[in-house]
Amino acid sequence: MTELEFEVLRAFLKTRSGLALSVDKRYLVESRLASVCTRFKVESLSRLIWEIKSGRSPAIEIAAIEAMTTNETFFFRDKAPFDLFQDVLIPRYLKDRAAGRRLRIWCAAASTGQEPYSLAMLLKEASARMPGWHVDIIATDISNDVLERARAGIYNQFEVQRGLPIRLLVKYFTQKGEQWQIAPEIRSMVDFRYLNLIEDFSRLGQFDIVYCRNVLIYFDAPTKAHVLRRIAQSMTPDGSLVLGASETILGITDALSLDPAYRGLYSKSASAGPTVRPALAGIR
Repeated sequence: MTELEFEVLRAFLKTRSGLALSVDKRYLVESRLASVCTRFKVESLSRLIWEIKSGRSPAIEIAAIEAMTTNETFFFRDKAPFDLFQDVLIPRYLKDRAAGRRLRIWCAAASTGQEPYSLAMLLKEASARMPGWHVDIIATDISNDVLERARAGIYNQFEVQRGLPIRLLVKYFTQKGEQWQIAPEIRSMVDFRYLNLIEDFSRLGQFDIVYCRNVLIYFDAPTKAHVLRRIAQSMTPDGSLVLGASETILGITDALSLDPAYRGLYSKSASAGPTVRPALAGIR
């Protein structure tokens, strides 16, 4: 792959997915796109990039984007954001939403589903405190391949050993040969949908809690600012946003404010602009 071809691919990925590849990622591009060449019987990376540039094959374009997307995830990843959900956010919204008994949660960049399923299990554990409540968990990702895996809720031994407490494995999973499938009662709590974060997502409606972890690190500053402002506009006035441990809004946007009591927790600022009203198609 020539330098010019690499620049064509970088521009394509930035425009279509927001992914900002640094110049030192050329080796990563070559290794990940090799499988796309094999899948579509394209003889070389140069030819693959020509196909992408020509715009003649949407399937190849989608495959290239998905190949370059990082899907690293595991149950209860980093632990602290889930302790925050269990110990702070659930009690907060049980009190603040007691009249309507409705809660809407969005997991952006949900990958193969471990994050939204982790939240769903915590909600199930708290169900005795939530009689009559209606909770929506919308989980989105740019990759249809990982969304299919997430909907199936089937994980191998290594995946269920990463962060998942044995008590919850026994309670909410059924072993099928060498794999484990999460219980239908947990799968039914999560609505998985395709979504590209750099495109319009107002159709999803508004949310009380948003988890958008470990995805903004792949965007450049202007794209981060754009996505964060629109996320803020999708939050209820007293909504909460949880970012990854290495992510920050500092110097990027004034649409959100850091909660001084909890690391990684943000609230909506007055400067965020009007709240997006729920679209009927976005509410189950």
